[in-house]
Amino acid sequence: MRLFFRLFRYALYLALTGAVLGCLAVGIAYWLISPRLPSVETLRDVRLQVPLRVYTADDKLIATFGETRRIPVAIENVPDKVKNAFLAAEDARFYEHPGFDVQGIFRAVWHLVRTGGDKGPGGSTITQQVARNFFLSPEQTYTRKISELFLALRIEGALSKDEILSLYLNKIFLGHRAYGVGAAAEFYYGKTLDQLDLGECAMLASLPKFPSSGNPLFNRKRAEERRNYVLARMFENNFITEEQMKAATAEPDKSYAHEPPIEVEAPYLAEMVRVEALARLGNDALSDGYNIKTTLDSRMQDAANQAVRSALIDYDRRHGYRGAEAHAELKPDATPEDYARELASFRPLAGLIPALVTETAKDHAQLYMADGQSVVLEKKAVEWARPYQSENSRGAAPKSVDAVVKVGDIVRVARGDEENWTLAQLPAAQAALVSLDPEDGSIRALVGGFSFGRSKFNRATMSARQPGSSFKPFLYAAAFEHGFTPSSILNDAPLVFPDPSRPDGIWAPSNDDDKFEGPMRLREALVKSVNLISVRLLDAIGVRYAREFITRFGLPLEAMPENLSMSLGTASVAPLTMARGYSVLANGGMLVDPYFVASIRDRDGKEVYAANAPRACRNCPERLLDDARLAREAVPAVTNPAVPTAQPGNSPRFNPIRSANAAAVPSPDAAAAEPGKPRLAPRTLDVRTAHLVTSLMRDVVRRGTGRAAMELKRNDLAGKTGTTNEHRDAWFSGFNDQMVTSVWVGFDDFSSLGRGEFGARAALPIWVDYMRVALDGKAETPFVPPPGISTARIDPSTGYLASSDDSGSILEIFKSEDIERLAAPPPDAQNEEGQQGEAYDIF
Repeated sequence: MRLFFRLFRYALYLALTGAVLGCLAVGIAYWLISPRLPSVETLRDVRLQVPLRVYTADDKLIATFGETRRIPVAIENVPDKVKNAFLAAEDARFYEHPGFDVQGIFRAVWHLVRTGGDKGPGGSTITQQVARNFFLSPEQTYTRKISELFLALRIEGALSKDEILSLYLNKIFLGHRAYGVGAAAEFYYGKTLDQLDLGECAMLASLPKFPSSGNPLFNRKRAEERRNYVLARMFENNFITEEQMKAATAEPDKSYAHEPPIEVEAPYLAEMVRVEALARLGNDALSDGYNIKTTLDSRMQDAANQAVRSALIDYDRRHGYRGAEAHAELKPDATPEDYARELASFRPLAGLIPALVTETAKDHAQLYMADGQSVVLEKKAVEWARPYQSENSRGAAPKSVDAVVKVGDIVRVARGDEENWTLAQLPAAQAALVSLDPEDGSIRALVGGFSFGRSKFNRATMSARQPGSSFKPFLYAAAFEHGFTPSSILNDAPLVFPDPSRPDGIWAPSNDDDKFEGPMRLREALVKSVNLISVRLLDAIGVRYAREFITRFGLPLEAMPENLSMSLGTASVAPLTMARGYSVLANGGMLVDPYFVASIRDRDGKEVYAANAPRACRNCPERLLDDARLAREAVPAVTNPAVPTAQPGNSPRFNPIRSANAAAVPSPDAAAAEPGKPRLAPRTLDVRTAHLVTSLMRDVVRRGTGRAAMELKRNDLAGKTGTTNEHRDAWFSGFNDQMVTSVWVGFDDFSSLGRGEFGARAALPIWVDYMRVALDGKAETPFVPPPGISTARIDPSTGYLASSDDSGSILEIFKSEDIERLAAPPPDAQNEEGQQGEAYDIF
């Protein structure tokens, strides 16, 4: 008995000594490690990485940018079954221990000893995992483990249990770039947390242990086994009943990858927003949870996408079938798995689905698609596929299906009009569309190409293409400010200019049809898009003056050539630049700046940026006051009332700020408006000049090269077609006072679109299809002349004023002061002959 007490006493001494030494060791460890531990107070204001989200003006998601998927969720919005699933799986005694769990540690040590080194269940609590995830590296060392323990104690002292659990549930990595339970629920199940069933909650809770190799998309069997373990732990801890456990265990997991629910397809503009966000917000723009609202209208953007794609497919069909996209040599005993393997590297683009030809006959072909579906192409589905020979020629119409496709061909198919499938191909040509509000320059729709997935080059903003005749309205505006009028007559006759850069030393511009109509009024010249009239007009007003004047439409000076070819649209511009220029005509003379970011909010919903774009505001009191100020500051114009009509060489001297026409630099009043008052865009064009040019462009739509736009049955449309040499570029830019839209079609390598592919055929249909939707429900606006515009009768053959009883006279509009010049008596025959010789000379 004495021996027993003696041994007991020694054991007690040993235990006390061990405890003292243990406390001393812990104290020394804390003394050594504590100074290097970070402050846990930073967890009170932790900034989790949250991706940037981009929305339309009507709050539809366009894009999400960021390396991580995360949707922060407040702890009070986390359902109990989600909390309980994670507690059961990771730390059932979370609400009881002080930051570390002695039972859990002993359980982990016992398992380690019993299994000879197998890791088994970990001893880390949720608090310790928060310490590791926020402050420490994942390395497996004793120093890191001790640091984790000390940090857990500090965290427990600084934060409540719910705050710690909230950090854990929002930070934890759950596979496939999903961080936090909110993002994981959306990615794996396409649900919010409150929509998850019990089995789905358990599956999410099973992921922290093996998020990459044990998630259901990588290894579903292993993931379901782990899910069932979590369900059993929930039952053991009385979180669920046995019946609930059995029912959830019996359910198969139905997870699959749910990408962010993109509601509007606008990838080109989304990329513009990403670049803008980085410029405005810095490197944290893509991870700090910002929400950006753009100026895009979802309905208009959808219409723009459809219009561009349909027109490019139609163009492609007009020029023939270029053959299969690829070809695979199939074995005679090939299986659907073999077919799927051949299609693996092909993706659907803009509704054109890749398919593998598995069987052909004279009257049909059998095709296999990547989703396992088999479709049949009838002969009608390939009738359009005449072989492409060149941009100007096609082969004969196919007489059988097997003459078009062969077994092993990888082709594209698309849904037909009656839910049947038809043969298709990816268009080789490209197109761009920009639509903006002329009131403030807000971009309402933008398409930079047929498919962003195929080419990320944004042709709407980055391209530099020749606008052709769609440039002419800018030239006519310069001429009207120089003294010409819509009734001014120039000669449509051959012209020759010396040009040392050409082999024959001359430049002889021509019209599209190589015909000449003789003397012609400027109104008719623009309606018919007569090239030689434009050349004479530019020669009359001067290249230098015209280039400087046209910068008022937002075109950079360096984009315009310093020679007469500029009159034929040889400048280098993007569709966005053209739309901005036409906005000056649409809004009555103000130059607006295109923009697409309307507002930016941070993760807490606080607005950190709101666009306050300068506006045209043509009827605002502030605009009227600003125009009056410009009129007072204007230099009186020098006019010559003896000149009956403006002709090359005898025009009145141009005054750049006549009639309140300001330069392209905003006045102080316009640039910085008083609080509560609109910011005014700078006036760069006399409102009367804008009205005159618009009047001519309305006739282009009514009876000229743009008359196909009358399909919209509106009387408030104006526009101009454009086609460049050898049909390399096709344009149509048009507007009313509510919407300006510019469309371009062409090849990226500047190849020809083919004979007959004028702007009216290749580009105008896109504009019409888009504007049909964009203007739906918008009332027509009357074309009301501004002050200073008068109507008079003229003799159409001379351009001079005519008496009211002249049966052959027609009505024309003018600036009021121009009527005084036209009212002067015409010169005598001799003078007229000399003047005509000067005006119509062949240079």
